[in-house]
Amino acid sequence: MTDRLPLVLAFVVVAVALAVWTRRRTPDAPMQPVTHAAPVQLDRADFAAPDRPWLVVAFTSATCGTCTDVAAKVAVLESSEVATEIVEYSADAARHDRYAITGVPVVVIADAEGVVHRSFLGTVSATHLWAAVAEARDPGSTPPGCGEHD
Repeated sequence: MTDRLPLVLAFVVVAVALAVWTRRRTPDAPMQPVTHAAPVQLDRADFAAPDRPWLVVAFTSATCGTCTDVAAKVAVLESSEVATEIVEYSADAARHDRYAITGVPVVVIADAEGVVHRSFLGTVSATHLWAAVAEARDPGSTPPGCGEHD
């Protein structure tokens, strides 16, 4: 029996080595996509001019090149009926966290109760942004087919 001990030990060492090698060859689990989402409800008291009927908010970051363009497009929507606000991450991370903003830019169009009627993740053209605000304020005002270009 003692003459078989080295053979059994060798077999165990080979089996362990093979198991370790096989485990290392197993591919990692596939990456899961990161899903960014816009909020569906805002507390209007958290934003500028809560008494205006409409609010357009751009959640941005100073390190985001696209955000500068989106913020400029949002800022020109300011009127007596539409409040606008740019919420930049490094200046106001608390509101990004409160509304679970995980990617920028995010633009939301909300009514007086804070219900989000439309949102955009990423870049948005001025035409689509203006049309979305017009449609939110006056449903049916967007010509047929214009809403299909998101």
